[in-house]
Amino acid sequence: MNIICPHCNFSKTVDLSKIPDRPVRVNCPRCSKGFTFDKSLSPVPTADAEQEAASTEQQVTCPACGLVQDKHDHCLGCGVVFSKLQARRQANGHMLRNSEIMDINLAELRRKVEGLAPRHQPKAGFWIRAIASILDFFLLGAVQLMLSLLINLVIGLLGIVSEGDPAVNLVLWLFGASLSIGYAVFFIGYCGQTPGKMALRIKVIRTDGSPLSYGRAFLREVPGKFISSILLGIGYLMVAFDGQKQGLHDKIADSYVIKL
Repeated sequence: MNIICPHCNFSKTVDLSKIPDRPVRVNCPRCSKGFTFDKSLSPVPTADAEQEAASTEQQVTCPACGLVQDKHDHCLGCGVVFSKLQARRQANGHMLRNSEIMDINLAELRRKVEGLAPRHQPKAGFWIRAIASILDFFLLGAVQLMLSLLINLVIGLLGIVSEGDPAVNLVLWLFGASLSIGYAVFFIGYCGQTPGKMALRIKVIRTDGSPLSYGRAFLREVPGKFISSILLGIGYLMVAFDGQKQGLHDKIADSYVIKL
């Protein structure tokens, strides 16, 4: 008979003939707590129950079709061989793990290739960039001319004498400088291309392939190009000799000019 401790659920099988017919006080060998046991209140396993338990242990459920049956090397319902099914599932598990490892390796390789891609993209050289700058110069000059004429017209209508007035000339100069800076910073920060660069299909990007932000576009177009200019234009000439076709302003802004 199986005696179970009500305190810690420890169980122990004891010969039924050694248990008195009256209630007895026993101590659990695991938790050392005492409890009263009465075998007349505990169910005694019958031969039928033992036989049923043994029969249950001898049964198996087919993993393929779910049929409950006596233990065999194959299913009596669908005929699948249990050992072969288990081996096939283990093989599929290994294949799945190998496939996952392969996907991880491919993803890592893809990240490395994408990281190297901007460095190996064809770069725009000195002359094509110079032509794009000339196109932007004429386009920007036309816009500045029209806006300057409009401003002078407004000043004339207001009765202000603009000719020779240093204050008016200063305002016009600041307007032209702000328009030039805003033109370059806006287009480079917005899409990496001024209209001149769009016409020649070249684009400014970060060295990691990402687009330039407006802040980095400002760094490239204002302080970067100012430094390239005051060094006798050497910062611009670097484009012709640098391996990645970077001018000094490109290096300052960590940028490339690529061909599309």
